[in-house]
Amino acid sequence: MTTITLRARAALLASAPMLLGILPLAIAPAQAQAVRSAPTAMPIAPSVPDAVDTPYPGTIRIDVDATDLAHRVFRTKQVIPVAPGTRTLTLLYPEWLPGHHGPDGTIDALNGLRFYVDGKPVPWTRDNVEVYAFHIALPAGAREVTAEIVYTSPVTGSEGRVVMTDDLMNLQFNQMTLYPAGHYVRQIRVKPSVTMPEGWATATALDGQTQVGNVVSFAETDYQTLVDSPIFAGQHHKSWTIADGVTIEAFAHDPEDLVMPEGEQEALSAMMDEAYLLFGSRPFDHYEFLIALSDELGGIGLEHHRSTEITLSPGTFKSWEDGQYPPEFGFSVDVIPHELVHSWNGKYRRPALSWTPDYRQPMRNDLLWVYEGMTQYWDLPLAARSGVNTKEMTLGEIASAAGSYTIEPGREWRALVDTTHDPITANRKPKPYSTFSRGEEYYNEGALIWLEADMMIRTETNGAKSLEDFARRFFAAQDGDYGERTYSFDQLVADLNAVYPHDWASFLRERVYTAGAPAPTRGIELGGYELVFKEEPNPFRAGIQEEYDYLHLYYSLGMSVNDDGKVRGVVWDGIAFDNDIITGQTIEAVNGTAYSPEVMKDAITKAKDGTSIELLVKRGEDYRTVSIDYTGGLRWPWLVKAGKGETLLDRFLESKR
Repeated sequence: MTTITLRARAALLASAPMLLGILPLAIAPAQAQAVRSAPTAMPIAPSVPDAVDTPYPGTIRIDVDATDLAHRVFRTKQVIPVAPGTRTLTLLYPEWLPGHHGPDGTIDALNGLRFYVDGKPVPWTRDNVEVYAFHIALPAGAREVTAEIVYTSPVTGSEGRVVMTDDLMNLQFNQMTLYPAGHYVRQIRVKPSVTMPEGWATATALDGQTQVGNVVSFAETDYQTLVDSPIFAGQHHKSWTIADGVTIEAFAHDPEDLVMPEGEQEALSAMMDEAYLLFGSRPFDHYEFLIALSDELGGIGLEHHRSTEITLSPGTFKSWEDGQYPPEFGFSVDVIPHELVHSWNGKYRRPALSWTPDYRQPMRNDLLWVYEGMTQYWDLPLAARSGVNTKEMTLGEIASAAGSYTIEPGREWRALVDTTHDPITANRKPKPYSTFSRGEEYYNEGALIWLEADMMIRTETNGAKSLEDFARRFFAAQDGDYGERTYSFDQLVADLNAVYPHDWASFLRERVYTAGAPAPTRGIELGGYELVFKEEPNPFRAGIQEEYDYLHLYYSLGMSVNDDGKVRGVVWDGIAFDNDIITGQTIEAVNGTAYSPEVMKDAITKAKDGTSIELLVKRGEDYRTVSIDYTGGLRWPWLVKAGKGETLLDRFLESKR
């Protein structure tokens, strides 16, 4: 290649312009072919052993210190025996939790991990694939490992669910403990204790509770039972027995909330009687309703085999008057029978693919429309039959569910079964257009499908058979058995056919597994009622609106609005949506008057004569006026009888005692 100096090159360029296009070719190397690096995947070698159904050697001691109320911190010490010759111990943090339906173990709050053998620290590493697993290197001759854990529970709701306040606590052992990999959790023995704040009462389904000073100890049990047995504790506590071996364990910030007016305890006792009649068995040896009357403790309604965790608004119990709860409390108390039903449906009988041997194996949710949907169905009669809730409130709940599916465009593209994956794919976060994306509708739509099945059986057999016959067959248990029996879709269908022969497989697949299914209202019609719309909300919807301070206008303007005018949701392709109103915007004024729920309702009513509704809408710092032509008036769903006399749905809600 010819060498050329910079000066010579400059002279050449100046004197020979015609060479400008040629010179670079003479001095540049030949253009190389493009190269793209392409690594190959490194295989992932298994590093965590799968669970096997063999006992873990020895019993793990678990001691939790729950006294640091100032910082909302739990401190755990675990002493974990290891088999002779063990050089690596793998411990797991619970990830897939029963009842949560998704991988939402709160490992982010697990801090301060330290491990010791014979008082000396030993190193640990987090698995770089399965990040809920921790590998601890052990010295030769190690016989036990001491683990120290600091669980920094949320201080505010923005950090997660609050589980500790100045005077209340919801302690869940899965949040602050580890367990050894490689064994079914029912094969891991544990001996738990908790140090409580001074003077606090403690309630749980764990057996063998004793107390010395502030230390509350429990009998040895297995890790599965421990995780399934949370604790409620607090300064103010009261207990009521509502059936043999069944108690309400209530906690509150204000002791005046711990009252039960006349008739309320009788209704809760009647609920237990109705449940035993419905299912014909009792899959628990004792049962504790753990209830916190609190707006500081994070909301929860979580099933366990022998207990349930529930938070209700302060004042719920003492609001009982004239044989009922007022709507602002009544709409929420159905969580009590709902979680009770789960002892049969979800805990004792569980879909085979939802049952897992430990909290590492993923759960598969395909049958949640049975697990949750049928539970949602059975809590309706238990509430109405016992008097825990009124028949009108129960009918309002059915109407609210059915009405929502008449205005849901997401039904066209998404089958109900696909919503069973929502706890995993959406992790229960709010969605901007829930009527289009759909959510966990296997609860309410599942209940309406079971309503149709029930009313169809009753109709075809002239009342001789019903879904209650299926319940006594399918959920049959030996009293006191709080183990698990699993089932498949085919087994479910077989038991339905044993009660009433029908093509149940096609019936269920058309409604559950097919997109574009019609709104599930046929059960209402077979039950002798029809879905109609009125200008005032039914008791169930009225209670929700009053409790949460918003106006539900989905059936009129296609949006819901907080009492301060902020839009909290819109219907996809609804009137608000078509006028570019979305969640988070604020309705500042209606027809020139500052927004209030009453002003909005008045404007919608007056617009029936053909006048427009003028909305002043704020989005960020911008304002715009939206003119809406809507003459349909206020609309909320109700159930009304299609004829006269007692109907199948009436009989379904009648007491069986």
